[in-house]
Amino acid sequence: MSKILIVDDHAIVREGLKKILNCFAGIEEIEEACNGKETLEKIRKKEFNIVLLDISLPDGNGLDILKQIKKIKPNLQVLILSIHPEERYAIRTLKAGASGYLTKDRAPQELVKAVREILKGRKYITSSLAEKLVQNLEDKTKKPLHENLSDREYQVLCLIASGKTVKEIAKELYLSEKTVSTYRTRILEKMKMKNNAELIYYAIKHGLVD
Repeated sequence: MSKILIVDDHAIVREGLKKILNCFAGIEEIEEACNGKETLEKIRKKEFNIVLLDISLPDGNGLDILKQIKKIKPNLQVLILSIHPEERYAIRTLKAGASGYLTKDRAPQELVKAVREILKGRKYITSSLAEKLVQNLEDKTKKPLHENLSDREYQVLCLIASGKTVKEIAKELYLSEKTVSTYRTRILEKMKMKNNAELIYYAIKHGLVD
């Protein structure tokens, strides 16, 4: 019998996930959380077998929340659910300790399949993601430039590319404006670019923004 924690800031999404999973025999209890803070509080107080974690939360990036979860409960299984395509975050979340990554446009049956596999202690990886992982093992010189950025630098890149100002990025990531500016400088250096316009063009070309 398994205990599941569903983390998503949209009540209608949580309810839909509960209905899908309630058809899955062997689930003892399903709890919900709507943000990162509530998620961390719940996993400190209770034992869960798996967390279904949205990558986009109102009080922090799901990638950051994932890392905090793994620090608190290293063996807790986490399945990332996201509206973003696999190339945006999948490899980074797996490296951070996630047991799987599913986009929200997948069929309900695949969600159930993923949960079953992860509860058995396995990773759940789609065939398209498996191909990306193989590509990621190739020589770094063949990788896209953004693959050489740290997770935080990558987050800042995506936010710059979405048109947000340094002030807005600082507020969203709970950082100082000076720190965000430092990350921007590092990004430009690593990617050998001169300004935001070049970063935005690159991000659009590689599908890093919607």
